[in-house]
Parts: sequence; C-alpha cells; structure tokens
Amino acid sequence: MSVLSKLHSSLDKRAAQFSRVYATHRPLVQRGLTVGFVLYVFLATYQGLAARPASRKGREAKDVSEREGRTAHVAVDAVFYRRLGVILRIVIPSIRSKEALLLIMHSSLLIFRTAISLYVAALDGKIVASLVRGQSLEFLLNIARWLLVAIPATWTNSWLSYVQNKLAIAYRTRLTREVLKQYLGEESEGPDGKVYYKLSNLDDRIQNPDQMITHDIQHFSANLAAIYANLAKPVLDVILYNYQLAQNVGAEGLVVLTILIQCSAALLRAATPPFGTYTAQSAALAGSLRHTHSRLVEFAEEVAFFGGEEAERQIIEKEFVALVRHEEKVMNQKWWYGCAEEGIVKWLWGSFGLVVCAIPVFFKLPGISNIDLGSRTEGFVTNRRLLLSSSDAMGRVMYSYKDLAELAGYTARVSLLFDTMSDVRQGKFEKALVSSAMQGDNSQIMRSRGQVLEVEDIQFENVPIVTPNGDILLRSLTFSVKSGEHLLIVGPNGAGKSSLFRILGGLWPVYGGIVRKPPASNFILIPQRPYLSLGTLRDQVIYPHSQEQMATRGISDAELLAVLAVVGMDGVVEREGGWDVAREWREALSGGDQQKIAWARLFYHKPKYAILDEATSLVPLDMEGKMMEHATALGITLLTVSHRPSLWKYHSTILQFDGQGGYVFTKLDAEKRLLLQEEKQEMEAKLLEVPKMKSRLAELRLVADARITKAQW
Repeated sequence: MSVLSKLHSSLDKRAAQFSRVYATHRPLVQRGLTVGFVLYVFLATYQGLAARPASRKGREAKDVSEREGRTAHVAVDAVFYRRLGVILRIVIPSIRSKEALLLIMHSSLLIFRTAISLYVAALDGKIVASLVRGQSLEFLLNIARWLLVAIPATWTNSWLSYVQNKLAIAYRTRLTREVLKQYLGEESEGPDGKVYYKLSNLDDRIQNPDQMITHDIQHFSANLAAIYANLAKPVLDVILYNYQLAQNVGAEGLVVLTILIQCSAALLRAATPPFGTYTAQSAALAGSLRHTHSRLVEFAEEVAFFGGEEAERQIIEKEFVALVRHEEKVMNQKWWYGCAEEGIVKWLWGSFGLVVCAIPVFFKLPGISNIDLGSRTEGFVTNRRLLLSSSDAMGRVMYSYKDLAELAGYTARVSLLFDTMSDVRQGKFEKALVSSAMQGDNSQIMRSRGQVLEVEDIQFENVPIVTPNGDILLRSLTFSVKSGEHLLIVGPNGAGKSSLFRILGGLWPVYGGIVRKPPASNFILIPQRPYLSLGTLRDQVIYPHSQEQMATRGISDAELLAVLAVVGMDGVVEREGGWDVAREWREALSGGDQQKIAWARLFYHKPKYAILDEATSLVPLDMEGKMMEHATALGITLLTVSHRPSLWKYHSTILQFDGQGGYVFTKLDAEKRLLLQEEKQEMEAKLLEVPKMKSRLAELRLVADARITKAQW
C-alpha cells in the first residue's frame, strides 16, 4: 500500500511539474500547433484535390466504355487537370484580362465576407452575454451593431453572386468564341478549314456538336465559376474560423477535432461515387436524345411517306429510357451519399464540435483564469458560432470534391470537342470504315495521303476517289480542265461524281496522287436543292456577303435587281415586299425559284468555277439556256453534273464514270453525241417492239397453219 502511495505521489508531482512547464511554454506550443494546422489544411486540400491514379474498378470501367463506344470513365485525375489547364489558358488568357480582374474582385469579396462572419460570431456571443447579465443598454447597442453590419454583409453577398455570374458569362464567351473560331474557321479558305463539315461527315467521335457548343460549354462555365468560390472560400474559412477557435478554446482541442474529422472524411471520400463519369454520361445521353429528335425533323418527309411513326417513336423512346435509367441510377447514388454526407458532416462533426466548445467550461486550461457565467456564456456562444461556420466550411470542402468531379465530366466533353476539332484540322479522322477498306491494296490507299497544289487550272493525276467510310470508288483518276473548258460529268449514282466535287471544294482528304486546283474560294456549288439562309431577300442573293460587303464591292440594289432579271426573278422583290423582307425562303419560294436564286447568287459572285449538280432540273429549257450562256459570258467555267441532253452543247469535255471503277475522259462533240443519242433511242424503241413483233409473228403462223390444215381437209 505504501508503494502504491509513493507511486501515486510521484505521478502527482510529475504531473504538476509537467503542468507548470506546459503552462510556461503553452503560448509557444499553441503557435506551433496553429501553424501546423494551417499547413495541414493546405496539404490535406492539395492531397484531396490532387490527381489520383485510377482504381482497378475505374480502369475496368474505362476499358469497357471504350470497347462499347460509350463515354470513357472520368475522374479527378492527371488527365482532368491537363485538360482543365488547357481550357483555363483560353478562358483566362492573361493576368490583365477581364476574367483575371473578376477573379481578383471575387477573392477580395470572399475575404471580406469571412471577416464579417468572424465579427458577427463575436457579436453574437456579446448579445447573449448581455442578456444573461441583464445589461439592457449593452444589449441594445449590440443589436444596433448587428443591424449596421447587415449593410456590408448583404452588399457583399449580392456582389459575390453577381461577380460569379459575370465570371460564368465571361468564361462561356471566351470558350464559345474560340470554338466558333475553330468550328467555322477564320481561315476557312485554307486546307485546315471547313471543320464544321468535316466534324460531321469525316469523323465519328462527335455526333452532336450543337449540343456541346450550346449546352456543355454553358454548364462547364457555370461549374468553373462556382468551383472557385466553393473551394477557395471554404478553405479560407476553415483556416480563419479554426484559428479564432484555437485562440478561444486552445489548439489542443483543435488538434483532436481535426483528427476525428479527418478519419470520418476519409471514410466518406472512399465511399464517394464517380460523379464525374455520371455527369459526362448524362451529357452524352442527353445529346444523343437531342440528335435523335433533330434527325426526325430533318427527315420528316421521308418518315411521313413511309409511315415510320411507330419505328421512330421506338427509337426515341429507347434513347429516352436510357437517359431516364441513367438519371435514376445517379439519383439513387446521390440519395444514399447525401444521407451519409449529412450524417457525418452535420451531426457527427457537430457533436465533435460541441465537445470542443465545452472544454473551457469543464477543464481548467493553463493560462486562463476563472470567468463568470456571462463571460462563459459569451465564449460558448461565440465558439459554437465559429464551430458551426467551420463545420459548414469543412462540409463545403467535402462537397467541393463532388463539384470538382462534375466539373471533370463537363471538362471531358469540352476537351473532346477541342481535341477532335484539332485532329480534324490536321487531317486526323476516326471514322467507321467498310470491311474492305483495310484489306490488300485498299489498306495501302487508306494509309496514304496525296498532294494538293494551288494553281490556276484543274488537274487530277492518279488520284483515288475514296469516301469517308473507306469505300474506294476509283483507284486512279487522271484528267485536266483549263479555264474556259466546260466539263460535263455523267455516270450512275455512287460512281464518284459528288465525291469529285468534294475534293475540289477541299472538303474530303486526298488519299494519293496530285490534285492541282485553284483555292476553294474560286468555286461555288449549286446543288439540286440550293441552300437558302436565314435573313432578307437580299441576303439570299449575296450570301455569304453582308450588305456592307456588297456596298464595299460597289454593287447597288439596282444592279442586284439586274442580276435577278437575268434569271427571270426581278418580280420577286415587289411580290415579296422589298429587299429587306425576311422569310423562311425554303417555304416561300418554289423549287424552280430556289434554283434561279442560286444562279443569281452565282452571277453576283462571279467565281472562276461553278459546280452545277443537277442545278437546272426544275428550270424551263429556255431559261436553262439563258443562264448557261450568261455564265459563259461572265467567264465562269462550268463543271456540270446532269442527265439533260439539252446541256451538252454548252460543254467541251466530258468525264463519264461507269460505276464499276472505270471512267472515260474525252472531248465532247455535242452534235455527234446528240445524233448517237437519237440513234440509241431509236434502237431502244425498235428493240422494245421486238417482243410484240415476235408475238404477232407467232399468231400469224398459227393462223396460217390453221388455214393450211383446213385446205388439206
């Protein structure tokens, strides 16, 4: 017993000695713990948001997604930060940019709001303390201070929301301008242009660029603007609130609180679903559903003629069901995650905080003297207010990872758009090919690239004609057309006529040989169904020029009316209500009038070459001849696809495809060809009479045989 008493006495002395030493050095220890806490917050935030290696489950999901052609697995990893860095250089081009100034203003407002919150926490404690002490004058003064501080607080909150929305608009503006610059192209005349065409026709990676440009960029910009406030402000709050809390209750309690919170946060983070992947998949499914609806609008006439309403409804419902099932899956994941998140962040962390707030009440802290009930109440209320704000800030840090994961999803979509446009401009396409495209000699052709040289005339030298899906129509095409030599192109459907025009227009890549041709600006295409833009009647004739460009060229409305008179359309101006009237011109004009407007557009621009693809199929023969003669008078070289014999006399050469991979290029003698055509038609007519003549001959033989038999009897 005496040994135990001595041991107990020795322990008491050591504890008292340690307490005296600790009390002496406590200020230094407090500063060390506080500095360590600040460093820990920065390090934990960095580790929490740093790029993470993909888990085995994530890598397997990515592999399956890539094999099945779905959106790849998206996470907050090195790929995300690389993509985000590229986009950030677009939306914040320099420190002096408007976006950078808005960020600085946003940061200043965030700091100011935190300072206000610290003052309000202390003021809240003073108000309760004055109530406990029964100090009515002090209570009223504190209420007056409360009302006064509300003025800068509400001003700051409104400004924060305003600046964040301004940032989102600024980001979206920068991105949209950059996308449109690449998509429609300022250098569209060069070989790197026409991205909007190549993206839809030569590459399969993006099926709905319109949805990406309008919807995904908007959501990315809003999330990027919000993520800064959702991340920077909570981290700042955690540091400042906990620093003040450490001054009030001691840094020791703060260390214990941090350890408990970190353990529970690690558990919650490990159970966080892949929200980034879900966001990217939601955007992709929504885009697919929108694309399905747009296809129905585009081909409504064909669907109506076939009576395909039920089939189209099933297709749309299939896309919609896939989207709804995905959203329900995400909703279920968010439900249980929300329960776990609120239980840990709000309730478990709240109980930890109450224990910390109670430390000065139940324990004698070294260096702190006894305090009265009012001061104790004031301290508890202030500390609890600080604790609630700190807990909320920690919760928002946790939420920010979910926001960051969603941002990763939209970043993947926007980055895919930029990467694909960059590849397309460099001639790198990913297109589903026909099975024969990579077999034998076809494989060699698909891996090759030809030369495109800009010269005055057109010359193809051993150029294969290949469709985007790898279907080789001609293995080698050689012909030449000089300015003024009108070329007639004939052949069956799918023989390569339209493919030839797309190569001339710089739309399709050249897989071999040498193509010598003028720049794409020297060509104008008039298809069978011309394109009529949104805008005025004047815009239809001068497209793609504006009225200002028309004036720069020194062309007046009177001269434009003369151009319309050439095609017999000068009366349309008065009929429709003037040059500045706007209509849906595809509905307001007949098919023949649309073709005439397209010819008027040709005469306005006066290009070096005109590509005519059944461009007079709905025009009377007399007007057809007048337009062809006027084009020739303007010095326009015609490259014509048509089966109308009436057009032969306007061409000097002919390129005829046989549809079997062969062709003939030769001079065109229109009179001789017309004679041959007439002879051919006569022969065909006579051949059609042969079965009837044979039938009649058989009947006559039967009659003759019957008469002979009767005479013999």
